[in-house]
Amino acid sequence: MVARRSLGRPFGWLWAAYAVSAYGTGLGFGALPLIAVLALHAGPAEVSALSAVGPAVGALIAVPLAPWVEFRRKRPVMIAMDLTRFAAMATIPAAYALGRLGFVQLLMVSAVVAAAKIAFNAASGAYLKALVRPDDLLVANARFESTNWSSIAVGPPLGGAAIGLFGPVTTVVADAVSYLFSALGITAIRDREEAPRTTGAGPVRAGALLDGWRHILGAPELRALYLNQMMVGGLIMATEPLLAVLLLRQLGFPPWQYGLAFAAPCVGGLIGSRLARRVVARYGQQSVLRTAGTLRSIWLIGLVFVRPGVVGLGVVIAVELAIIINMSLYSPVLATYRLEHTPRHLIARTLSAWSIGQQASIAVFTALGGLLAAVTGPRTALAVAGLLILTSPLLLPRSRLAAPVPDRAPAPIDPGPEQPVPSRTPAQP
Repeated sequence: MVARRSLGRPFGWLWAAYAVSAYGTGLGFGALPLIAVLALHAGPAEVSALSAVGPAVGALIAVPLAPWVEFRRKRPVMIAMDLTRFAAMATIPAAYALGRLGFVQLLMVSAVVAAAKIAFNAASGAYLKALVRPDDLLVANARFESTNWSSIAVGPPLGGAAIGLFGPVTTVVADAVSYLFSALGITAIRDREEAPRTTGAGPVRAGALLDGWRHILGAPELRALYLNQMMVGGLIMATEPLLAVLLLRQLGFPPWQYGLAFAAPCVGGLIGSRLARRVVARYGQQSVLRTAGTLRSIWLIGLVFVRPGVVGLGVVIAVELAIIINMSLYSPVLATYRLEHTPRHLIARTLSAWSIGQQASIAVFTALGGLLAAVTGPRTALAVAGLLILTSPLLLPRSRLAAPVPDRAPAPIDPGPEQPVPSRTPAQP
Protein backbone atom coordinates (compact mmCIF):
# COMPACT_ATOMS: atom_id res chain seq x y z
CA MET A 1 0.00 0.00 0.00
CA VAL A 2 1.42 3.38 -1.05
CA ALA A 3 1.84 5.85 1.82
CA ARG A 4 -0.07 9.09 1.63
CA ARG A 5 2.13 11.84 0.23
CA SER A 6 2.91 14.50 2.84
CA LEU A 7 2.90 18.13 1.70
CA GLY A 8 3.99 19.54 5.06
CA ARG A 9 2.29 20.95 8.14
CA PRO A 10 1.57 24.44 6.70
CA PHE A 11 -0.34 22.84 3.84
CA GLY A 12 -2.12 20.65 6.39
CA TRP A 13 -3.44 23.73 8.19
CA LEU A 14 -4.45 25.35 4.91
CA TRP A 15 -6.24 22.17 3.87
CA ALA A 16 -7.96 21.91 7.27
CA ALA A 17 -9.16 25.51 7.01
CA TYR A 18 -10.50 24.82 3.54
CA ALA A 19 -12.20 21.64 4.75
CA VAL A 20 -14.08 23.22 7.64
CA SER A 21 -15.25 26.05 5.41
CA ALA A 22 -16.24 23.62 2.66
CA TYR A 23 -18.24 21.46 5.05
CA GLY A 24 -20.02 24.53 6.38
CA THR A 25 -20.84 25.58 2.84
CA GLY A 26 -21.97 22.02 2.12
CA LEU A 27 -24.45 22.21 4.99
CA GLY A 28 -25.69 25.49 3.55
CA PHE A 29 -25.71 24.30 -0.07
CA GLY A 30 -28.43 26.23 -1.89
CA ALA A 31 -29.44 27.85 1.41
CA LEU A 32 -30.27 31.27 -0.01
CA PRO A 33 -32.55 29.93 -2.79
CA LEU A 34 -34.17 27.61 -0.24
CA ILE A 35 -34.79 30.51 2.13
CA ALA A 36 -36.19 32.56 -0.73
CA VAL A 37 -38.58 29.75 -1.69
CA LEU A 38 -39.57 28.49 1.77
CA ALA A 39 -39.48 31.66 3.89
CA LEU A 40 -40.14 34.44 1.37
CA HIS A 41 -42.27 32.43 -1.13
CA ALA A 42 -40.18 33.63 -4.08
CA GLY A 43 -40.96 32.50 -7.63
CA PRO A 44 -38.63 31.33 -10.43
CA ALA A 45 -37.65 34.84 -11.56
CA GLU A 46 -36.81 35.98 -8.02
CA VAL A 47 -34.85 32.84 -7.18
CA SER A 48 -32.86 33.15 -10.41
CA ALA A 49 -32.28 36.84 -9.70
CA LEU A 50 -30.90 35.93 -6.28
CA SER A 51 -28.46 33.50 -7.90
CA ALA A 52 -27.56 36.00 -10.64
CA VAL A 53 -27.53 39.52 -9.22
CA GLY A 54 -25.56 38.68 -6.08
CA PRO A 55 -22.62 37.04 -7.89
CA ALA A 56 -22.68 39.75 -10.57
CA VAL A 57 -22.41 42.57 -8.03
CA GLY A 58 -19.84 40.57 -6.10
CA ALA A 59 -17.75 40.21 -9.25
CA LEU A 60 -17.83 43.99 -9.75
CA ILE A 61 -16.75 44.57 -6.16
CA ALA A 62 -13.90 42.09 -6.63
CA VAL A 63 -12.36 43.95 -9.61
CA PRO A 64 -10.55 46.62 -7.55
CA LEU A 65 -9.76 44.03 -4.86
CA ALA A 66 -7.48 42.06 -7.21
CA PRO A 67 -4.41 44.37 -6.99
CA TRP A 68 -5.10 44.83 -3.28
CA VAL A 69 -4.80 41.05 -2.86
CA GLU A 70 -1.78 40.78 -5.20
CA PHE A 71 0.36 43.33 -3.37
CA ARG A 72 -0.21 42.09 0.18
CA ARG A 73 0.66 39.06 2.23
CA LYS A 74 -1.91 36.41 1.42
CA ARG A 75 -2.63 34.93 4.86
CA PRO A 76 -4.04 38.19 6.34
CA VAL A 77 -6.15 38.61 3.20
CA MET A 78 -7.61 35.12 3.57
CA ILE A 79 -8.39 35.72 7.24
CA ALA A 80 -10.05 39.05 6.45
CA MET A 81 -12.20 37.48 3.74
CA ASP A 82 -13.28 34.68 6.07
CA LEU A 83 -14.33 37.22 8.70
CA THR A 84 -16.15 39.25 6.04
CA ARG A 85 -18.16 36.20 4.99
CA PHE A 86 -18.96 35.33 8.59
CA ALA A 87 -20.27 38.83 9.30
CA ALA A 88 -22.39 38.92 6.14
CA MET A 89 -23.93 35.47 6.64
CA ALA A 90 -24.63 36.14 10.33
CA THR A 91 -27.02 38.97 9.42
CA ILE A 92 -29.49 36.47 7.90
CA PRO A 93 -30.42 34.51 11.05
CA ALA A 94 -30.39 37.75 13.04
CA ALA A 95 -32.88 39.39 10.65
CA TYR A 96 -34.99 36.23 10.48
CA ALA A 97 -35.24 36.04 14.29
CA LEU A 98 -36.41 39.66 14.35
CA GLY A 99 -38.93 39.12 11.56
CA ARG A 100 -37.10 41.58 9.30
CA LEU A 101 -35.58 39.27 6.70
CA GLY A 102 -36.22 40.46 3.15
CA PHE A 103 -35.25 39.63 -0.41
CA VAL A 104 -32.99 42.69 -0.76
CA GLN A 105 -30.94 41.57 2.22
CA LEU A 106 -30.42 38.16 0.62
CA LEU A 107 -29.17 39.92 -2.52
CA MET A 108 -26.74 42.05 -0.51
CA VAL A 109 -25.37 39.11 1.44
CA SER A 110 -24.96 37.12 -1.76
CA ALA A 111 -22.93 39.97 -3.31
CA VAL A 112 -20.63 40.42 -0.30
CA VAL A 113 -19.97 36.70 0.04
CA ALA A 114 -19.30 36.38 -3.70
CA ALA A 115 -16.74 39.21 -3.64
CA ALA A 116 -15.04 37.85 -0.53
CA LYS A 117 -14.90 34.37 -2.04
CA ILE A 118 -13.17 35.67 -5.17
CA ALA A 119 -10.58 37.55 -3.10
CA PHE A 120 -10.05 34.56 -0.79
CA ASN A 121 -9.56 32.13 -3.68
CA ALA A 122 -7.10 34.48 -5.39
CA ALA A 123 -5.04 34.81 -2.22
CA SER A 124 -5.27 31.08 -1.53
CA GLY A 125 -4.07 30.14 -5.02
CA ALA A 126 -1.10 32.48 -4.82
CA TYR A 127 -0.26 31.21 -1.33
CA LEU A 128 -0.54 27.58 -2.43
CA LYS A 129 1.99 28.05 -5.26
CA ALA A 130 4.49 29.47 -2.76
CA LEU A 131 3.69 26.80 -0.17
CA VAL A 132 4.20 23.54 -2.10
CA ARG A 133 6.68 22.32 -4.69
CA PRO A 134 5.67 22.54 -8.37
CA ASP A 135 5.52 18.74 -8.59
CA ASP A 136 2.98 18.71 -5.73
CA LEU A 137 0.52 21.24 -7.16
CA LEU A 138 -1.69 18.61 -8.76
CA VAL A 139 -1.71 16.54 -5.56
CA ALA A 140 -2.69 19.60 -3.52
CA ASN A 141 -5.40 20.69 -5.94
CA ALA A 142 -6.79 17.14 -6.09
CA ARG A 143 -7.05 17.08 -2.30
CA PHE A 144 -8.96 20.36 -2.30
CA GLU A 145 -11.23 18.98 -5.01
CA SER A 146 -11.83 15.75 -3.10
CA THR A 147 -12.66 17.70 0.06
CA ASN A 148 -15.06 19.91 -1.84
CA TRP A 149 -17.06 17.00 -3.21
CA SER A 150 -17.06 15.06 0.06
CA SER A 151 -18.43 18.15 1.82
CA ILE A 152 -21.25 18.37 -0.69
CA ALA A 153 -21.93 14.64 -0.30
CA VAL A 154 -22.31 14.96 3.47
CA GLY A 155 -23.60 18.52 3.83
CA PRO A 156 -26.85 18.81 1.83
CA PRO A 157 -28.62 15.76 3.34
CA LEU A 158 -27.73 16.94 6.85
CA GLY A 159 -28.62 20.49 5.89
CA GLY A 160 -31.96 19.42 4.46
CA ALA A 161 -32.76 17.45 7.62
CA ALA A 162 -31.72 20.41 9.80
CA ILE A 163 -33.95 22.76 7.81
CA GLY A 164 -36.87 20.36 8.23
CA LEU A 165 -36.32 20.12 12.00
CA PHE A 166 -35.13 23.59 12.99
CA GLY A 167 -36.16 26.00 10.23
CA PRO A 168 -34.79 27.50 7.00
CA VAL A 169 -31.89 29.56 8.45
CA THR A 170 -30.27 26.74 10.44
CA THR A 171 -27.70 25.88 7.79
CA VAL A 172 -26.83 29.55 7.30
CA VAL A 173 -25.68 29.67 10.93
CA ALA A 174 -23.46 26.63 10.37
CA ASP A 175 -22.03 28.15 7.20
CA ALA A 176 -21.26 31.44 8.95
CA VAL A 177 -19.53 29.74 11.89
CA SER A 178 -17.42 27.63 9.52
CA TYR A 179 -15.74 30.79 8.23
CA LEU A 180 -14.62 31.61 11.77
CA PHE A 181 -13.00 28.19 12.12
CA SER A 182 -11.39 28.59 8.70
CA ALA A 183 -9.84 31.89 9.83
CA LEU A 184 -8.48 30.16 12.95
CA GLY A 185 -6.93 27.40 10.83
CA ILE A 186 -5.17 29.91 8.59
CA THR A 187 -3.97 31.82 11.65
CA ALA A 188 -2.36 28.59 12.90
CA ILE A 189 0.05 28.54 9.93
CA ARG A 190 3.27 29.78 11.48
CA ASP A 191 5.56 29.86 8.44
CA ARG A 192 6.80 33.34 7.69
CA GLU A 193 5.28 34.66 4.48
CA GLU A 194 7.46 36.72 2.17
CA ALA A 195 6.01 40.16 1.43
CA PRO A 196 5.36 41.05 -2.23
CA ARG A 197 8.05 43.22 -3.81
CA THR A 198 7.27 46.93 -3.77
CA THR A 199 9.04 50.18 -4.51
CA GLY A 200 7.38 52.39 -1.92
CA ALA A 201 4.29 54.55 -1.77
CA GLY A 202 2.12 55.60 -4.66
CA PRO A 203 -1.25 54.73 -6.17
CA VAL A 204 -1.91 51.41 -7.84
CA ARG A 205 -1.70 52.00 -11.58
CA ALA A 206 -5.04 51.64 -13.37
CA GLY A 207 -3.68 48.94 -15.66
CA ALA A 208 -3.06 46.65 -12.69
CA LEU A 209 -6.81 46.03 -12.55
CA LEU A 210 -6.68 44.43 -16.01
CA ASP A 211 -3.36 42.57 -15.84
CA GLY A 212 -5.07 39.29 -15.00
CA TRP A 213 -7.26 39.44 -18.09
CA ARG A 214 -4.29 40.49 -20.24
CA HIS A 215 -2.41 37.40 -19.13
CA ILE A 216 -5.37 35.06 -19.74
CA LEU A 217 -6.36 36.49 -23.10
CA GLY A 218 -2.75 36.76 -24.26
CA ALA A 219 -2.15 33.00 -23.88
CA PRO A 220 -4.15 31.02 -26.49
CA GLU A 221 -4.55 27.89 -24.36
CA LEU A 222 -5.52 29.80 -21.21
CA ARG A 223 -7.95 31.89 -23.24
CA ALA A 224 -9.65 28.79 -24.67
CA LEU A 225 -9.88 27.15 -21.24
CA TYR A 226 -11.22 30.39 -19.74
CA LEU A 227 -14.01 30.76 -22.30
CA ASN A 228 -14.92 27.09 -22.04
CA GLN A 229 -15.05 27.28 -18.25
CA MET A 230 -17.25 30.37 -18.31
CA MET A 231 -19.75 28.66 -20.60
CA VAL A 232 -19.81 25.29 -18.84
CA GLY A 233 -19.80 26.69 -15.31
CA GLY A 234 -22.40 29.33 -16.16
CA LEU A 235 -24.81 26.87 -17.71
CA ILE A 236 -24.42 24.23 -14.99
CA MET A 237 -24.89 26.73 -12.16
CA ALA A 238 -27.86 28.32 -13.96
CA THR A 239 -29.74 25.04 -13.49
CA GLU A 240 -29.52 25.19 -9.67
CA PRO A 241 -32.36 27.70 -9.08
CA LEU A 242 -34.38 26.13 -11.91
CA LEU A 243 -34.09 22.72 -10.25
CA ALA A 244 -34.96 24.22 -6.85
CA VAL A 245 -38.26 25.51 -8.23
CA LEU A 246 -38.94 22.39 -10.30
CA LEU A 247 -38.18 19.88 -7.54
CA LEU A 248 -39.46 21.76 -4.49
CA ARG A 249 -42.48 23.56 -5.89
CA GLN A 250 -43.73 21.84 -9.03
CA LEU A 251 -42.81 18.22 -8.28
CA GLY A 252 -43.26 18.41 -4.50
CA PHE A 253 -39.90 16.99 -3.41
CA PRO A 254 -39.26 17.50 0.34
CA PRO A 255 -36.07 19.41 1.26
CA TRP A 256 -34.20 16.26 2.32
CA GLN A 257 -34.75 14.66 -1.10
CA TYR A 258 -33.62 17.88 -2.78
CA GLY A 259 -30.42 17.70 -0.72
CA LEU A 260 -29.98 13.99 -1.44
CA ALA A 261 -30.30 14.59 -5.20
CA PHE A 262 -27.15 16.70 -5.08
CA ALA A 263 -25.32 14.87 -2.30
CA ALA A 264 -25.35 11.25 -3.46
CA PRO A 265 -23.64 11.97 -6.83
CA CYS A 266 -20.76 13.66 -5.02
CA VAL A 267 -19.26 10.23 -4.45
CA GLY A 268 -18.21 10.64 -8.08
CA GLY A 269 -16.24 13.71 -7.04
CA LEU A 270 -14.10 11.58 -4.74
CA ILE A 271 -13.48 9.14 -7.57
CA GLY A 272 -12.46 11.72 -10.16
CA SER A 273 -10.25 13.81 -7.90
CA ARG A 274 -8.40 10.78 -6.53
CA LEU A 275 -7.73 9.52 -10.05
CA ALA A 276 -6.48 12.87 -11.38
CA ARG A 277 -2.76 12.39 -10.70
CA ARG A 278 -2.64 8.84 -12.05
CA VAL A 279 -4.68 9.67 -15.14
CA VAL A 280 -2.49 12.68 -15.96
CA ALA A 281 0.65 10.57 -15.46
CA ARG A 282 -0.67 7.97 -17.90
CA TYR A 283 -2.41 10.03 -20.58
CA GLY A 284 -0.99 13.54 -20.19
CA GLN A 285 -2.45 16.85 -19.13
CA GLN A 286 -3.75 17.78 -22.57
CA SER A 287 -5.69 14.55 -23.12
CA VAL A 288 -7.34 14.79 -19.71
CA LEU A 289 -8.40 18.39 -20.28
CA ARG A 290 -9.88 17.59 -23.68
CA THR A 291 -11.58 14.30 -22.78
CA ALA A 292 -12.93 15.15 -19.33
CA GLY A 293 -13.77 18.67 -20.52
CA THR A 294 -15.96 17.16 -23.23
CA LEU A 295 -17.56 14.43 -21.14
CA ARG A 296 -18.67 16.81 -18.37
CA SER A 297 -20.80 18.70 -20.91
CA ILE A 298 -22.96 16.01 -22.46
CA TRP A 299 -25.16 14.97 -19.52
CA LEU A 300 -27.01 18.14 -18.49
CA ILE A 301 -29.78 17.59 -21.05
CA GLY A 302 -30.88 14.59 -18.98
CA LEU A 303 -32.46 16.88 -16.36
CA VAL A 304 -35.30 17.53 -18.81
CA PHE A 305 -36.62 14.04 -18.06
CA VAL A 306 -37.04 14.51 -14.29
CA ARG A 307 -40.41 13.28 -13.03
CA PRO A 308 -42.02 13.04 -9.56
CA GLY A 309 -41.13 10.25 -7.19
CA VAL A 310 -38.25 7.82 -6.93
CA VAL A 311 -37.68 7.61 -10.69
CA GLY A 312 -37.28 11.37 -10.96
CA LEU A 313 -34.91 11.42 -8.02
CA GLY A 314 -32.88 8.67 -9.70
CA VAL A 315 -32.64 10.67 -12.94
CA VAL A 316 -31.26 13.71 -11.11
CA ILE A 317 -28.72 11.57 -9.23
CA ALA A 318 -27.57 9.77 -12.40
CA VAL A 319 -27.13 13.00 -14.38
CA GLU A 320 -25.29 14.75 -11.55
CA LEU A 321 -23.06 11.70 -10.98
CA ALA A 322 -21.92 11.63 -14.61
CA ILE A 323 -21.24 15.39 -14.59
CA ILE A 324 -19.39 15.35 -11.27
CA ILE A 325 -17.06 12.44 -12.07
CA ASN A 326 -15.75 14.33 -15.08
CA MET A 327 -15.76 17.73 -13.38
CA SER A 328 -13.75 16.43 -10.43
CA LEU A 329 -11.17 14.93 -12.79
CA TYR A 330 -11.01 18.05 -14.95
CA SER A 331 -10.96 20.76 -12.24
CA PRO A 332 -7.69 19.96 -10.39
CA VAL A 333 -5.90 19.48 -13.71
CA LEU A 334 -7.19 22.87 -14.89
CA ALA A 335 -6.26 24.53 -11.59
CA THR A 336 -2.74 23.10 -11.79
CA TYR A 337 -2.28 24.11 -15.42
CA ARG A 338 -3.42 27.64 -14.60
CA LEU A 339 -0.91 27.99 -11.74
CA GLU A 340 1.91 26.48 -13.80
CA HIS A 341 1.31 28.93 -16.63
CA THR A 342 0.99 32.09 -14.54
CA PRO A 343 4.01 34.03 -13.19
CA ARG A 344 3.99 34.28 -9.42
CA HIS A 345 3.59 38.07 -9.42
CA LEU A 346 0.39 37.77 -11.48
CA ILE A 347 -1.33 34.85 -9.75
CA ALA A 348 -3.77 36.77 -7.55
CA ARG A 349 -4.87 39.07 -10.38
CA THR A 350 -5.16 36.17 -12.82
CA LEU A 351 -7.22 34.06 -10.42
CA SER A 352 -9.38 37.09 -9.61
CA ALA A 353 -9.96 37.75 -13.29
CA TRP A 354 -10.80 34.09 -13.81
CA SER A 355 -13.29 34.05 -10.92
CA ILE A 356 -14.84 37.37 -11.91
CA GLY A 357 -15.43 36.09 -15.43
CA GLN A 358 -16.88 32.88 -14.01
CA GLN A 359 -19.21 34.76 -11.68
CA ALA A 360 -20.28 37.10 -14.47
CA SER A 361 -21.11 34.18 -16.74
CA ILE A 362 -23.09 32.50 -13.95
CA ALA A 363 -24.99 35.72 -13.40
CA VAL A 364 -25.81 36.15 -17.10
CA PHE A 365 -26.84 32.55 -17.73
CA THR A 366 -28.80 32.38 -14.48
CA ALA A 367 -30.66 35.61 -15.21
CA LEU A 368 -31.50 34.48 -18.75
CA GLY A 369 -32.55 31.07 -17.44
CA GLY A 370 -34.81 32.69 -14.87
CA LEU A 371 -36.46 34.91 -17.48
CA LEU A 372 -36.96 31.96 -19.80
CA ALA A 373 -38.37 29.85 -16.95
CA ALA A 374 -40.79 32.61 -16.00
CA VAL A 375 -42.16 32.62 -19.56
CA THR A 376 -42.00 28.93 -20.50
CA GLY A 377 -41.40 27.03 -17.24
CA PRO A 378 -38.25 25.61 -15.60
CA ARG A 379 -38.27 22.41 -17.66
CA THR A 380 -37.97 24.28 -20.95
CA ALA A 381 -35.17 26.45 -19.52
CA LEU A 382 -33.33 23.28 -18.45
CA ALA A 383 -33.67 21.91 -21.99
CA VAL A 384 -32.16 25.06 -23.50
CA ALA A 385 -29.23 24.96 -21.05
CA GLY A 386 -28.66 21.29 -21.85
CA LEU A 387 -28.56 21.96 -25.59
CA LEU A 388 -26.29 24.99 -25.33
CA ILE A 389 -23.69 23.22 -23.19
CA LEU A 390 -23.29 20.56 -25.90
CA THR A 391 -21.45 23.18 -27.98
CA SER A 392 -18.94 24.04 -25.23
CA PRO A 393 -16.27 21.43 -26.21
CA LEU A 394 -15.67 23.49 -29.36
CA LEU A 395 -14.00 26.07 -27.11
CA LEU A 396 -11.41 23.67 -25.67
CA PRO A 397 -7.83 24.21 -26.90
CA ARG A 398 -6.96 22.21 -30.00
CA SER A 399 -3.24 23.00 -30.31
CA ARG A 400 -0.48 21.51 -28.15
CA LEU A 401 -0.41 22.99 -24.66
CA ALA A 402 2.43 25.36 -23.84
CA ALA A 403 5.19 24.51 -21.35
CA PRO A 404 4.90 25.92 -17.80
CA VAL A 405 6.33 29.40 -17.26
CA PRO A 406 9.46 29.63 -15.07
CA ASP A 407 9.15 31.47 -11.76
CA ARG A 408 11.38 34.45 -12.39
CA ALA A 409 11.60 37.33 -9.97
CA PRO A 410 9.12 40.02 -11.05
CA ALA A 411 9.99 43.61 -11.79
CA PRO A 412 9.38 45.93 -8.82
CA ILE A 413 5.71 46.88 -8.47
CA ASP A 414 4.34 50.10 -7.09
CA PRO A 415 1.25 48.98 -5.16
CA GLY A 416 0.52 52.19 -3.34
CA PRO A 417 0.14 52.79 0.38
CA GLU A 418 -1.16 50.07 2.65
CA GLN A 419 -4.93 50.21 2.53
CA PRO A 420 -7.41 49.17 5.21
CA VAL A 421 -9.08 45.78 5.13
CA PRO A 422 -12.53 46.04 3.48
CA SER A 423 -15.43 46.44 5.86
CA ARG A 424 -16.79 43.25 7.36
CA THR A 425 -20.32 44.59 7.30
CA PRO A 426 -22.56 43.74 4.32
CA ALA A 427 -22.99 46.35 1.59
CA GLN A 428 -20.96 36.30 -1.14
CA PRO A 429 -19.32 29.40 -2.89
